[in-house]
Amino acid sequence: MACVCLLALPAAARADSAQELAGLFMQSCMPYAGDPSGLRAWAQKTGIPEAPDKARDAFLHGAPGLVFDASDPDGKFALISSDDGICSAVTDQATQQAAIDALETDLHDSGVAFRLVIERDDKTYPAIHDREYLATKNGRSWRILLATVKGDAGGQAMLTGAPELDLPKPSGGK
Repeated sequence: MACVCLLALPAAARADSAQELAGLFMQSCMPYAGDPSGLRAWAQKTGIPEAPDKARDAFLHGAPGLVFDASDPDGKFALISSDDGICSAVTDQATQQAAIDALETDLHDSGVAFRLVIERDDKTYPAIHDREYLATKNGRSWRILLATVKGDAGGQAMLTGAPELDLPKPSGGK
């Protein structure tokens, strides 16, 4: 999964921003990962407008897709819909632990079985900490990446979801 560069911001990070981020992710990326047309129809039906071209370029780095401005009076939020079906939700102000807690609580409360499979500092941007999860519910599987600015100061946070494809079963032949 591609990672958007996240930077520490001076704005005060709030726990409710992390909760809103997780909520946006659960409503959009979880049901529509792998289905960009479904996600875009949901965003339109929900009243989330497309972001300007400048924002699309900043988030997609030239990859094909759409970006929606899901900001509200309490914070800035973006919903990124790549043409390949990968979906991301981004906020400009969340702390690392609040983002982890909000995501894991929402997954648990939604009946999604999940497990942390990788946790490490980002190889390209060491100020970013990545947590990768595998998740399943009702026969669907996802790979989820939570990327946050390290530490308690907060900054941007991003949740990315992609459908986890089933691997072919061995044929058993020699």
